[in-house]
Amino acid sequence: MIIALFCTEGLLQLKIMLLLEKGTKCLGGGRILSHLSSFSMDCRGRMSFLKKILAGIALLMLFGVAPVCADGLHILRDEEIERGLQIMSRPIFDQTELDADSIKFILVDDSEMNAFVAGGRNIFLHSGLILKTQTPAELIGVIAHEMGHIADGHLFRIKTEMSNLSLQAMFTNLLGVAVAIGARSPEAGIAISSLGTNIASRDFLRHTRTQEGSADQAGVRYLQKAGLPVSGFLNFMKKLSSQEHLPESRQSQYVRTHPLTQDRIDFLQRVVDENPHVKTPFAWDEVHRRIRAKLQGYLFPNLALREKDDSVAAKYGRAIAWFRKSRLDKALAIIDSLLKVEPKNPYFYELKGQMLFENGHIEDAIIAYEQAAKLAPFSGLIRIAYAHSLLESKVNENECVAEAIRQLTRAIEKEKQMSSPHYLLAVAYGKQGQTGLSNLHLAEEELMQNNIVRAKRAAGFALSKLKKSTPAYQRTLDILAVIEKKEKNKKKNN
Repeated sequence: MIIALFCTEGLLQLKIMLLLEKGTKCLGGGRILSHLSSFSMDCRGRMSFLKKILAGIALLMLFGVAPVCADGLHILRDEEIERGLQIMSRPIFDQTELDADSIKFILVDDSEMNAFVAGGRNIFLHSGLILKTQTPAELIGVIAHEMGHIADGHLFRIKTEMSNLSLQAMFTNLLGVAVAIGARSPEAGIAISSLGTNIASRDFLRHTRTQEGSADQAGVRYLQKAGLPVSGFLNFMKKLSSQEHLPESRQSQYVRTHPLTQDRIDFLQRVVDENPHVKTPFAWDEVHRRIRAKLQGYLFPNLALREKDDSVAAKYGRAIAWFRKSRLDKALAIIDSLLKVEPKNPYFYELKGQMLFENGHIEDAIIAYEQAAKLAPFSGLIRIAYAHSLLESKVNENECVAEAIRQLTRAIEKEKQMSSPHYLLAVAYGKQGQTGLSNLHLAEEELMQNNIVRAKRAAGFALSKLKKSTPAYQRTLDILAVIEKKEKNKKKNN
């Protein structure tokens, strides 16, 4: 399930507030923005806290707020793609002195061919780069090179105090731009507005020729120690070599941020010539094919539909493409055929759940998501999607809400930098009438978004409703302590 966030927060806030003021009737469901929670608390005299949350949810879905931000950096989240990247990269990570679990992939929806590291141990990969790699060896070659940059410290470092922020807030602070919030789906990525698609060409993301040579040597060392081929990275570099003498405006972002020289290619060629027969594991070929098929189906559905072979990867891409083109009948027919071939594939069930959910078949979506969650208990993203569908159910609502809370509690263990599980928990506890816990999770979400005023307001309201000496009460006190520290630091810096 590939999902991105869309549109700008200010536009959504204005639309919601105007519609609420007009008393618009609400039908359906979807993603509610974090700022709506504080707006609802400001207006308790006219509409109850829970009703305003549900009204906001309905409005987002009803009015289909999903325009893509112009000139923005769009981050995609997909469990299967991220897990596939981790599987192929783990042997490289294990050759470094870094904690492999601390290294994160961030997938950028951009047709430009680029990769870079920023904000700590985050490897940004453009979808355009992944789609242009023909083999897993090419892709892991790029990743090994970026790991060289991380190991050698060639990156823009994030401040320590940002470590408890959400992914969105972290990049807002890191890059100095506004973060946009999306609708329709649970939060599964970020879209950074007012930034432009040339983020990676900013001076702080450029590398010197010396740094490039150092990263090449480190990347080659990691590949060799892991028993993986260097030939893939060599092939990738040769693809770029024709751009070296072009004007910068005509070069790919990768060439602009990673200075290319013949010396670098000659170095890689000598390494490959010494041991030309190293191969990647056979299973990686299919992992790579499915990653590319999912991206192509999601981002370029017309191209995916031109693929006529009957491989699982090609069919997978076509199922996503038909879904993106609003042909649910064709999409479901293909995904059901794939489930007959691989009945224990959690990602096929996840995609089926997304197809059904986004077309209003909530109860059927729940069945698919439940199966996906059982087959992939490690996935926080799938649990969040499953919980979202449960909260939209009109059948056995009490049981569904209780199950959603269980799923979201587990999801938070895996997705510590996502604020959406807290938002959904706020909705779930609100449905149960537990306003203390609801506001606690609103405070968690606002704090992760670095919205200090709103977080303090929600935490204060939670404190007045929660029983003393309970874990929730103590967590609220912790949040208020963090807020107090942030306020003092702000005054000190001013």
